[in-house]
Amino acid sequence: MQQTPWFERKFDLIADNGLFPNILERLSGTPARVEALFRNSLNPNLPDTGTQTWSAKQELGHLIDLEPLWLGRLHDFSNHLEVLREADLQNRKTHDANHNATPLETLLENFQNERAKIVTFFSQADPGYFEISALHPRLRTPMRPIDLAFFIAEHDDHHLVKIRARLKA
Repeated sequence: MQQTPWFERKFDLIADNGLFPNILERLSGTPARVEALFRNSLNPNLPDTGTQTWSAKQELGHLIDLEPLWLGRLHDFSNHLEVLREADLQNRKTHDANHNATPLETLLENFQNERAKIVTFFSQADPGYFEISALHPRLRTPMRPIDLAFFIAEHDDHHLVKIRARLKA
């Protein structure tokens, strides 16, 4: 089955904040899931394929590269901004980073450390935080923190699918 391109995805708003613990569990477990994908691969250090697609390490690097954006958007909610900060839709940071030259262990550790910041932020937020709303700049739809958490979890899974495919190639 063909994976839907990320920019074609639509996201429904989540009305029930009681679903947040499940989403937070996904977010906190993503680093372990990524590590398991690489550990179970016969060749976890696959180089750049020389194609338009990213290697498995570049996919992981992309997840790392976006962690500051996600954390920044969490602060945007705290600061009651009307619109969340924009992403670099060209992914220049990932294209310029040369993640293929970075040891896998370093990438895995960096992702764990960066993701821990988001999980900690969410874990320490008071209940009122989850009622704040701001406009997502690309989707042009209002989001609350639970919606952004789901968006991040879905983005993670989108790239985990790609990592799995690259490691099988």
